[in-house]
Amino acid sequence: MPPGRFSQDKQVTQVGAIALGAKCFGHLRKPTETSVRFVFAAIGSHNGLRTSPHSHLHPPSIQMRLRSVRFTPAADRALQAAAAWSSATEPQELEIPELLLGLLAEPECRAAVMLLGVGVDRDRIFGRWPQLRAVESAAGPSRPLSAEVRAALATAQDRLGECLNPAEMATEHMLLGLVAAEQEFGDWLRAQGLSADALEAEVRRIYGYASGDGEPIELDDWPAEESAATAAEGGGDTPVPCPATHARELPTPNSQVAVLRILDAAANRATEGLRVIEDWVRFALDDRHLTRLCKQLRHELAAALAPVERGDRLASRDTLADVGAELTTTREMERPSAEQLLTANFQRVQEALRSLEEHAKLLGLPPAAGACESLRYRSYTLERAVATTRSSLERLAQARLYVLVDGQTSAAEAAARAAQLAGAGIHLLQLRDKRLTHSELIERALAMRQALAGSQTLLIINDRPEVALASGAAGVHLGQEDGSVKSARAILGPAALIGVSTHAIEQARRAVLEGANYLGVGPTFTSRTKSFEQFPGLDYVRQVAAEIALPAFAIGGITADNAGQVRAAGLSRVAVSAAVSRAADPTSAARELLARLR
Repeated sequence: MPPGRFSQDKQVTQVGAIALGAKCFGHLRKPTETSVRFVFAAIGSHNGLRTSPHSHLHPPSIQMRLRSVRFTPAADRALQAAAAWSSATEPQELEIPELLLGLLAEPECRAAVMLLGVGVDRDRIFGRWPQLRAVESAAGPSRPLSAEVRAALATAQDRLGECLNPAEMATEHMLLGLVAAEQEFGDWLRAQGLSADALEAEVRRIYGYASGDGEPIELDDWPAEESAATAAEGGGDTPVPCPATHARELPTPNSQVAVLRILDAAANRATEGLRVIEDWVRFALDDRHLTRLCKQLRHELAAALAPVERGDRLASRDTLADVGAELTTTREMERPSAEQLLTANFQRVQEALRSLEEHAKLLGLPPAAGACESLRYRSYTLERAVATTRSSLERLAQARLYVLVDGQTSAAEAAARAAQLAGAGIHLLQLRDKRLTHSELIERALAMRQALAGSQTLLIINDRPEVALASGAAGVHLGQEDGSVKSARAILGPAALIGVSTHAIEQARRAVLEGANYLGVGPTFTSRTKSFEQFPGLDYVRQVAAEIALPAFAIGGITADNAGQVRAAGLSRVAVSAAVSRAADPTSAARELLARLR
């Protein structure tokens, strides 16, 4: 066995953490008297503490908050990658959107894993900050950090406290500061599913500190190791340890082989299961979005296990002597449906990731264990998205025409209109009326549902899940400014149809992962019933058709005359209002649209 890898020598039993940590995490000092003495409020006085090449970027305005700091290699690379982008016409300072892109440019670092874990990828960032553009000839950290970025870094230091003040600021510290910020970008990150408290607890756990009192967890007296930055620069501070794990027994060669066999088998199971799922969503669903997410999981799993040499895994593998190789059941040889195939392979992936997470800890690989934990939770979200896409496609297989109507002047009139449109053959009917009171909406919805009884037409309520519940409607439709899919699902239950209006591809991707059953895609053309500031138009229809299999209805100004353009752009489902409800003969108008969509 090569020196320095899984040796019994305590000096190298941390190698797993260091191998990945050199890329992503950096090292934290224990809060000794000496190390705390080097942390100064004013950046100008380092007293021997070397700073990152970025130290000169912090102006006096935050010297009393942002303490002297250097960055890990991964954080430095993220800052350099961020400098290649600008959200301003004349780039002067490095802003929050650029920093987020920089973090994602380091795909193996913990910040990128956390961002991708909640679906915050480059597309979503470009969707949120469409003014972002590439900066030509950007080489390295050539722009100072903006006040917001500096304040976010200071926030991370403040939350971690003096006892956890990082000698090197890593990418996860940066992300913590961004998520904890009380500015608009912090609100946006929290809305994506990130939690400052959870991030802080995770950082403390990674570096071996209790989550509440700031006291370090007692560790063995590890021999000092150079940080990645110090090693690269050839000297500097007194090397410091990386307290990444609790004190543990040192593995014997036999136990090392046993754990490597487990990691090898679990990694193979997880990768094989992901490949089966990826093939199904790629070739059976034709869903580029979900296929890309499967591929990301596979690649990130490989990156998480990179500290474990493949040669060591292969040397420890012994399939011939595996006592479980020939153990099987008849159920394992049967896959009577796609649902059972997907369920079996998602379970295989999740169980394997849990095994990887636990056994990686035995080899002192907390970053790999944490990455496997994140991948496991993301696989749960992916499983729901795949299952929801499948079931929604089956439930809405015949749905082509979706008509939106108001509540008319009375419940009787609303019921008559519903019966009329059901007779014309429409598939979904949405009650949308902002002028009616809560009780009036329920009255109209009840009358319309009763009128639709026995027909193929499903009743959907706009924006009001409680009205849908009270009336027994099939579901609810939500706009971007309405409630969440999660809250609507909690009210209506698992069987309800929940639709989401989307106006950009990142919103559509997010709705898929949040569990929507169908999408509204638009506005496509100028509408007679609703005004919009922007029109994503047919280009957006093409985007959705190209990568998302979830049922999607183009909406906005669609008529029998332009429905063919929607079909040519890739969608065969449309939602209309004025084209039917304001037609001289709504029944004939609906039938003509249906004919154009067949």
